[in-house]
Amino acid sequence: MCLYTAGSTKSLVAINQVKYLKDNAALTVDTVTAEVEIKATTCTAVREGLDLVAILDVSSRMATKMDNLKNAMKFVIMKLTPVDRLSIVIFSDGAARLNPLRSMTPDAHKDLIALVNGLKAHAHGGTNIRVGLETGLAVVTGRANTKARTPNIFLVTDGMQTISNAKNVDASQVAIYTFGFGNDSDHNLLSDIALKSHGGLFSAVPDGTNLSVPLSQLLGGLLTVVGQDLQLTLTPNKDEGDDVDTIVVAPGTHYTQTVDPTTGVITISFGTIFAGESRKVIITINLKKSTKKTEYDAALSEAQTIFTAQGKVHNHMAPRDITILRVTNPSQLVPGSSDTSRELQAELARRAEADAIRKARLLADAGNLDGARYTLVNAQNALEDVVLSDGQKLVVNTLLRAELVQLVKLMDSKVIYESKGRAYALASEASHGRQRYACRGGEDDDVRLFSTPRMDSYLEQAKSFEKDPTVTVASADEDVKKEVEANPLAAISGDLALYLRTAIEALQGMRRIIAAKA
Repeated sequence: MCLYTAGSTKSLVAINQVKYLKDNAALTVDTVTAEVEIKATTCTAVREGLDLVAILDVSSRMATKMDNLKNAMKFVIMKLTPVDRLSIVIFSDGAARLNPLRSMTPDAHKDLIALVNGLKAHAHGGTNIRVGLETGLAVVTGRANTKARTPNIFLVTDGMQTISNAKNVDASQVAIYTFGFGNDSDHNLLSDIALKSHGGLFSAVPDGTNLSVPLSQLLGGLLTVVGQDLQLTLTPNKDEGDDVDTIVVAPGTHYTQTVDPTTGVITISFGTIFAGESRKVIITINLKKSTKKTEYDAALSEAQTIFTAQGKVHNHMAPRDITILRVTNPSQLVPGSSDTSRELQAELARRAEADAIRKARLLADAGNLDGARYTLVNAQNALEDVVLSDGQKLVVNTLLRAELVQLVKLMDSKVIYESKGRAYALASEASHGRQRYACRGGEDDDVRLFSTPRMDSYLEQAKSFEKDPTVTVASADEDVKKEVEANPLAAISGDLALYLRTAIEALQGMRRIIAAKA
């Protein structure tokens, strides 16, 4: 997918490759498992403007955490540039918008830092999350300028809602990133709010101390949004050879999908995508018996990405064909031995782990901690025992292993589970389902699945800032300059990868034609 700016073409978001669990399919009825991967450029020079609404809990329970909240918000403010806008909403029993969305000029930086420094917890205030959320959503709804801008909400709270019910708020049109700030937060509620929103995510801060790190991680993504309203369409190819019977998208993500009952076209909606992120979709294609007698390349489906960037819809890249070699005798080839099938099996293993985490959390919520730990240990053993089709063991992602080990510890007792374990599990589930990084709990959280280069950079900056909040933090514009200086080719790497991939696929096609003739 390409973005045209100043006469140049930059590949921002594109289908990286299609991977298969096996290299071929029989001419008889057969099933193919494939993965379509969408990948965003790592270049951050072109991004959408950020409209951020920070909804902050200032109830009485926040009194001991206000300094930490202020520091975290000051880190956020210093990162924003004039292309970004920020509005701050506070709530306890009621809610108030402290300022409208304001372009983050140097003067705005000074004014909003002063505003944050003046925040105080209400002496006897309750926790009305609903009214805070409704006030923040009204700011988003009332935006006058929306072109090439991405609206997002940070919701930070440390308590259980004491008034009304925030679950009843319709937040389906905007991404809400929730942060459970303290072990007494209603983590289930905050997770529900995030997942019902348009691409939002729940992060856990159960120790109630270092908030700068979790906020910095999502900010590191939101300041590198290269595409909005990202969709993947899968169009079954029922014209050539009529190979396809059905196409089914595998579960395991929190993204919405629709199927056109007339054409069979499947559309999967992802929301925004950050620089350096990818999205993986696994599909099962059921094939009919072929009418042909010799082997051939069967075009099963077309995959295409559509997204919005810089106020324009981008759908002009040619669709990628999902093809498979149909042969008379599949046993002649060794299935599962290719590098791409290894990657697909690794993705299947990750999804199996995510499902095990969900099941373990449900068992723990029901009071069955022994069953929860047993489920996690079984998942760990299964992860270690995955054997590929060529007889080799799968190289396990060490982060997946570390995640399971940590969760087993956090489900050791009811006290530990309720203070930290549930929040960790919910954040893990959200991260796997969105295929996006989420903080699982505190500064010691070392499971950085799906993190991007900018997030990694902001992690170190946020840790340093927590140690000395008087230092000036580099702005997002300054971060871009450093990234370009460190990797001057990043701006064209997407185009180079696209052309190289096209050339490789052409050579592979030529090889198959020559082999067939021979």
